[in-house]
Amino acid sequence: MPEFADLPATQYLRGSRHERASVGSWKKPNIVGAPVFKSYPDAPSIALPTVWSPTEERIQPFLQQRRSIRKFSDQPLPFAALAFMLWAAQGVTGRAGEYLFRAAPSAGALYPVETYCAIERVAGVPPGLYHFSVRNFQLERVRYGAFGEHIALACLGQQFMRQAAVNFIWTAVLRRNFQKYGNRGLRYIFLDAGHICQNLLLAAGAVRGGGCPVAAFFDDEINEIVGIDGCEESALYLASVGLKP
Repeated sequence: MPEFADLPATQYLRGSRHERASVGSWKKPNIVGAPVFKSYPDAPSIALPTVWSPTEERIQPFLQQRRSIRKFSDQPLPFAALAFMLWAAQGVTGRAGEYLFRAAPSAGALYPVETYCAIERVAGVPPGLYHFSVRNFQLERVRYGAFGEHIALACLGQQFMRQAAVNFIWTAVLRRNFQKYGNRGLRYIFLDAGHICQNLLLAAGAVRGGGCPVAAFFDDEINEIVGIDGCEESALYLASVGLKP
C-alpha cells in the first residue's frame, strides 16, 4: 500500500502548487483555446421563460447581482452578518443519526473542508485567525493579530485582500474524504469548496456585502499562516469579503 503522501492525488496537490521561488519562471503548457460557448445549431430549440414566480423572485436579485468585488468599505462587518455567512456556507441544516447535514452539499456527507476566518474588521471581534466550529456554531481563535497584509502577499500580491473585513480560507482534511473515495476523492473535495464559496458569496450579497474568490496563492505560505502541514491538511481556496463601499 502506498504511503499517504505518495498517492496520485496528494502528488497532484504538490505538483500543482505555486512556489515563490519558481512562479516567475513558470510556463503554462501550449494548449489551443476552446470556444466560449458550445451549441448545436442544427438541433430543434425551445425558448425558455424569463418570468419568475414570487418564490423564485426572492433569490433572483442575489443571483442577478452576484459579481466579484475588490473594493470594500472601511466599516466593520456586523457580527451577525458574519454569522449568517458562516451558516450559509457550512451551517448545520439537519440531522440523520450521527450525520449533521449542512447548507452546502458534500460527497458522502464527509465534509472534508474546514473554514478559517482571518478577521480584520468585524464588530466586537478582535482581529485574528479563527476556525469555524461547525458542530458548536462558534469561532475558535487560533491566533491573535491582523493577517490581511500577509495573506495578500501570499496570494501573489493581490492588494484588495488587505482591505477586506474578513479573508476566508478553506482547507481540506484529505483523509476524511480519501478513506472512502481514494484518489478520486480529490475531485469531490474541490467540488465541495466551490459549493461552499458560492453559498458564502450569495449570503454576502444578502447582507449588503460582497466578495471575491481567490485561487492564486503560494500554498506553503497560506498553510503556514493557518498552521497546517500541507499534506494531511492543505489550503484549497480563499475569498475576501466585506461591505460594499
